[in-house]
Amino acid sequence: MSIGEGAGTEFATARGRDYPSIRQFTVFLENRVGQLLEVIRKFHGSQVRIVALSISDATECALVRFLLSDPEAGREILERAGLAIVESDLLGVELPETPQPMLDLCTALLAAEVNITQVYPLLARPTGQPAVAIMVDNTEMALDTLSNRGFRMINEDELRQYDSQ
Repeated sequence: MSIGEGAGTEFATARGRDYPSIRQFTVFLENRVGQLLEVIRKFHGSQVRIVALSISDATECALVRFLLSDPEAGREILERAGLAIVESDLLGVELPETPQPMLDLCTALLAAEVNITQVYPLLARPTGQPAVAIMVDNTEMALDTLSNRGFRMINEDELRQYDSQ
């Protein structure tokens, strides 16, 4: 099997994806006072910024989901801290300037029969517009649908550029 130029395989991104996505890191923490602060402190002194955060709390543990301005450096920080992490792809979507932008987003995805499994707001807004990170059950269909409906997608490079401003 040959890989590379002329082999018929194109590599659009370093992660083998040809769509804009944002990496999410999920960290498993003991459900104990101060655990979140300990993880957030790991980023102190680095150039990595938390651009979105979500917590799902259970009796014995919590799942903390991070979107970071520099995913590569962020993964290294989390791994060096000895944390168990799971990496997954989300879509960053800039919300339109309409009275009900989330209604517009959900309506567009429902029409395409795409389910949203996670959603939370981005703290960093590269263009100044409100934006959300979403995980969906069909990324390609969601991208096609949202692009056709005029939604603007946000990628990791924009979050990194926002960080350096």
